[in-house]
Amino acid sequence: MLLDIRDYIRERKHVSLRDLALHFDADPDAIRGMLDKWIEKGRVRKCSTAACGGCASNCSTAQQEEAYEWVEQPRRFIPIHSEKKE
Repeated sequence: MLLDIRDYIRERKHVSLRDLALHFDADPDAIRGMLDKWIEKGRVRKCSTAACGGCASNCSTAQQEEAYEWVEQPRRFIPIHSEKKE
């Protein structure tokens, strides 16, 4: 299920905890525990989004809900070492 959560967030880029819990038919605390694994790896970041869907108005923090977003990691550059001929 950990990989399914990864794929779901990666595909959507930004999802609420409520959406994850509904999609996977799981308790939000159980989902949160699995998200912690991805947060530790630096692949998911916790953020917040307006419960109404993210309009530009100034909502109170009471209307904010817990959300998560996928963090793209840059590809590692592996230099090719060449031998110098002298």
